Amino acid sequence: MTKAFAARGAEVVVVDRNPPPADDERVSTIIGDLNDPEVRLSVITEGTAGVIHCAAITSVLQSAGMPAETYQANVANTAELLELCRKHSVPRFLLASTNAVVGDVGEKTITADMPLAPLTPYGATKAAGEMLLSGYAGAYGITASALRLTNVYGPGMKHKDSFVPRLMRAALSGDTVRIHGDGRQRRDLVYLDDVVAGVLRVWDSGFTGRAILGSGRSISVLEMVETARRVTGRLLPSEHIPAPRGEMPAVVVDLSASERELGYHPTVSFAEGLAAVWQDFLHDELHADRRDSPELDSVIARS
Repeated sequence: MTKAFAARGAEVVVVDRNPPPADDERVSTIIGDLNDPEVRLSVITEGTAGVIHCAAITSVLQSAGMPAETYQANVANTAELLELCRKHSVPRFLLASTNAVVGDVGEKTITADMPLAPLTPYGATKAAGEMLLSGYAGAYGITASALRLTNVYGPGMKHKDSFVPRLMRAALSGDTVRIHGDGRQRRDLVYLDDVVAGVLRVWDSGFTGRAILGSGRSISVLEMVETARRVTGRLLPSEHIPAPRGEMPAVVVDLSASERELGYHPTVSFAEGLAAVWQDFLHDELHADRRDSPELDSVIARS
């Protein structure tokens, strides 16, 4: 995301708890937590063209175990950022949201106009964020977009706790993959590059309201595991465990409105995207081995 905007010549400022993996002179990074008022004040100033707010607690399981922290990260911080945008006349705000705001709709296809009915703290906080966004748009004229993302995956997600990085870690270590329930529950997984392309289209068009950004194809957890076995060439043994509360049987999204209004057309298949993620994990593993090995360090120093 940051690279895409920087490549256009935009002055990009990122807030992150951790330093970026590589320096980019076109991107300024503020190392800090959005819970800190000073961090928020340092990033939103007069002349800011817009905010793309992706910071959140995104794990459904984590949110169930820490609802107060999830509220602070996903609702309170969003409210504080919107208020700073109002005070500094920032004209545009894009919020990374989720289709979990509509709750469990069974096998129905999810559209952007479905009523809000979240079943988890994560879904509820994202629904609250959307309502705040709508309120600030209506009262103060902020160009506001709620982007309901499906399961986003791609390089750079080694630290995440979602299913794709868990598959990759298991492939590296030989550990067993835990599958909730029978594994037939379906999810829409969208590759990072497709999401970035969608965000750019939202930004360029001045789109307001809700938009679903996904791949448009839902696959079962069992299919994900089989694809990971083919891509990695690893055995990936698996075991089935009880599904937690709030586990949706399917996430099937309708992209027709996003295609029509934004010209959004995802292009990366799950197998292609997963292969890129696997290479990213292998690369990190190789460099970790080099850092841990005195012999390899000395070779690097001589080269």
